[in-house]
Amino acid sequence: MNTTIQSSENSLPISNIRIAIIGLGYVGLPLARLFATKYSVVGFDVNSERVAELQSGKDVTLEVDNKLLQATLKQDNSNEIGLFCTTDAKDISDCNYYIITVPTPVDQNNRPVLTPLLKASETVGKVLQQDDVVVYESTVYPGATEEDCIPVLEKTSHLVFNQDFYVGYSPERINPGDKVHTVEKILKVTSGSTPQIAKQIDDLYRSVITAGTHLAPTIKVAEAAKVIENSQRDINIAFVNELAKIFNLMHINTNDVLRAAGTKWNFLPFKPGLVGGHCIGVDPYYLAQKAQEFGYHSEIILAGRRINDGMGKYVASEVVKLMIQKDIKVKEASVLVLGVAFKENCSDVRNTKAIDVINELKDFGAAVTVFDPYVNLEKVLLAYGTKAVNKLPENKKFNAIVLTVAHDEFSSIDMENLKKKKAIVYDVKGFLNPDNVDKVL
Repeated sequence: MNTTIQSSENSLPISNIRIAIIGLGYVGLPLARLFATKYSVVGFDVNSERVAELQSGKDVTLEVDNKLLQATLKQDNSNEIGLFCTTDAKDISDCNYYIITVPTPVDQNNRPVLTPLLKASETVGKVLQQDDVVVYESTVYPGATEEDCIPVLEKTSHLVFNQDFYVGYSPERINPGDKVHTVEKILKVTSGSTPQIAKQIDDLYRSVITAGTHLAPTIKVAEAAKVIENSQRDINIAFVNELAKIFNLMHINTNDVLRAAGTKWNFLPFKPGLVGGHCIGVDPYYLAQKAQEFGYHSEIILAGRRINDGMGKYVASEVVKLMIQKDIKVKEASVLVLGVAFKENCSDVRNTKAIDVINELKDFGAAVTVFDPYVNLEKVLLAYGTKAVNKLPENKKFNAIVLTVAHDEFSSIDMENLKKKKAIVYDVKGFLNPDNVDKVL
C-alpha cells in the first residue's frame, strides 16, 4: 500500500506508519484499538498485569468491548495492521509516532503531579529517532508540553526539538463508561510544533476520527482549550450544587426548579452531584496553579472546587439529619451506599467523591456497606482502605440507603426489600423512583 494519510508534503505512507500508545488505561486503550484498525500499533504500559490481560483479549475497565479488542489484537510485534501490547520499551523502538496518554493527577494539596508524564517522556526519549513525532494527550496546564515535556525528550534522546524530532498536543476527550460518545465519534482538537507537523498530526487523527478534527493554531491553545472544558463544567456543577444547598434550606425541590428553568432555550442543563474522577475534579487545579505563576489568584475556579470538594460531607450530614428525624440511632446504624465509582456505568474509582460520603458516615459511627457491581474490589481497598462488594448481601436490611452513583443496575433494585422498619433513602443523583426516596440532593 503506497497511499499516504492525505497529500501533506513528506507524510509517511500508511504502510510505513507505526504508532506507539504510551499508557493503556481508560484513554490509551480505546485510542490504540481505534488506530489499530488501520495502522500497526504497539500499546505500551508499565503494568504487566494490565498488558497480559489485554493481550488475552480482555479489558476489565469495560471501555473496549472484548470482541472488538480481540478482533484488533495481534500476537507478535510485526508491522502488520493491528494492536500488540507490551511492557518492553524495546518493542516501541521502531515506531515513528508516539502518543502519550498517561494520567496527570494532583497531590494531597491539589498541586499538579507531572511525574507520570515526565517518566513517559523519558521512556519515549530513550527510543526517539530522527523525524519521529511525539503527541501528548494528557490534560495539562498551558505550556506544559513545551516547558516540561520537550526538555525531557531532548535530554534523554540527545536530539534537537523541531530539528530532529517534532511534538504535538491533542487532548483526550473520552468520557469513561459512555458507549455512545466513543473516541471516534468525538471531534478531536489537534496541534503541532510546526505548521507542517500540525497538519501531519491532524491528518493522522482525521484518518480514524469520523467526527472530524479541529486544528488549533498552537500547542498552548490546544492545552488551554482542554483544561477550560473541564473547568467550565466544574464551575457549572458547583453553581447548581450551591443552589441545591440554598433550596434545601427553603424546602424547595432542586430538580423541580431545574426542570422548570430548563424550559428556556438557553438554560444550561447541569445537575447537582458529586464531582470526582481524573478530569473534572482535577483539571481546574492545573489551570489555577499556572495562573498563580503569572501572579493571578483564581477566584471563580477555586471557589467552584471548594464547593464541589465539600459535597461529600454535605450529603453525609443530610443523611444523618434524615435518620435523626426518623428516630434512627446513627451510631452503629446499618447504611448501604450504592456506588463507589466516580461516575455511572464505569469501574474507574480514581478521585471518586463517593468515598467522602462513605468516610463521613463512618465518622458518625455508622456501619457502612458499599455496593458497586462495576469496581475492582482490591483497587478500592488499596486506594481508600474501604471494603466494597460486587453483590448485595443476602437477607440484610438497612437503616439508610444512599445512592451516590447512578449505575443502570441500581434502577431495578427493590428498595423496600432492603429497608428496615425504620429507614431512609437518600438519592444524590435524582435517579431512583421518587416514590421510594425520602430526599434528593
